[in-house]
Amino acid sequence: MNFIRFADLCASGKAAGQRVFVRADLNVPQDASCAITEDTRIRASIPCIQMALDAGAAVMVTSHLGRPVEGAFKPADSLAPVARRLGELMNREVPLVSDWVDGVHVQPGQLVMLENCRLNPGEKKNDEALARKLAALCDIFVHDAFGTAHRAEASTYGIAQYAPVASAGPLLAAEMDAISKALASPRRPLVAIVAGSKVSTKLSILKALAANVDQLIVGGGIANTFMLAAGLNIGKSLAEADLLLEAKAVMDAMKARGAEVPIPTDVVCAKTFAADAPATVKRATEVADDDLILDIGPETTAKLAAHLMAAGTIVWIGPVGVFEFDAFSKGTEGIARAIADSSAFSLAGGGDTLAAIAKYGIESQVDYISTGGGAFLEILEGKTLPAFEILQQRAAG
Repeated sequence: MNFIRFADLCASGKAAGQRVFVRADLNVPQDASCAITEDTRIRASIPCIQMALDAGAAVMVTSHLGRPVEGAFKPADSLAPVARRLGELMNREVPLVSDWVDGVHVQPGQLVMLENCRLNPGEKKNDEALARKLAALCDIFVHDAFGTAHRAEASTYGIAQYAPVASAGPLLAAEMDAISKALASPRRPLVAIVAGSKVSTKLSILKALAANVDQLIVGGGIANTFMLAAGLNIGKSLAEADLLLEAKAVMDAMKARGAEVPIPTDVVCAKTFAADAPATVKRATEVADDDLILDIGPETTAKLAAHLMAAGTIVWIGPVGVFEFDAFSKGTEGIARAIADSSAFSLAGGGDTLAAIAKYGIESQVDYISTGGGAFLEILEGKTLPAFEILQQRAAG
């Protein structure tokens, strides 16, 4: 992907003395008293902000927080706690500016936070008049909020259209690079793991990947649906019987390309869905009518691990079993360990995937971990994200 990198602008001196508008993702969780309970996103935004300050820019940063009603400010919508926490982490005061759309006073070397951008009327609909006003505030726009990259809003898309220069911050650039490496020009074989409770929530992803990957590993309730489509009994396991034709279509599409969707040959079953339920390993052909399939078995885990070890690129979305219960976590752990040990370029995303990566302590062995949520999933569906689209347009002139 061709886009302007903010890091390059800073390194070349082009940001010195310029007004820089950073759209960050500071949408952090808060408790009932608006105290921040987890500050990872604030910490992640600091390199971009510090880069701008070190370059001698006048820096404005904004973000959305929660789901405010446009034009109807409530104290709970305020970025004030975020500004305080950012100030603590950067060891400097970070003034919070309200009613900023018509003008902001900030000097080179200064940093201000602009109040919740979703309070501005027209933000979510990408109102052109608002977008032009935002663009007029800056010389350089920096998009560094991948989690919003799938939304065409005034502070993410419109401002990029009209700002003198539109660039990608280090967080967004890293996502764009990783996604391009994994999907646009992957090292083969390309293996994708798509797991979760329902085929319906991942169907468009499965269809898109079936046209590109060399192997499509399914897990969780999704695997149960594929097992059912392959003619296997899955007992009372979670599945979507109304999507059997869709599952068969994905398998047929893979087969037509000489690729495959490996169906589990053994599974781990229980009679009830509980952490203390006795776990029994069974052949996939021997599942009883009252069984719940809660994990893949050791034979299947070993076969899939071998595929992952031979892969050139791995895309991982979702654990393959109920990994929260120790008795049904072995499959997900085996997959995780194989990804960690593989020489393949690995890209992982999705909330449950991140939890599994943390549980098995393999963060440093996964090449790129996406925190983009919906944006990450939309890319896997084959969609072009608005943020990527406009930044590439602006880079092309």
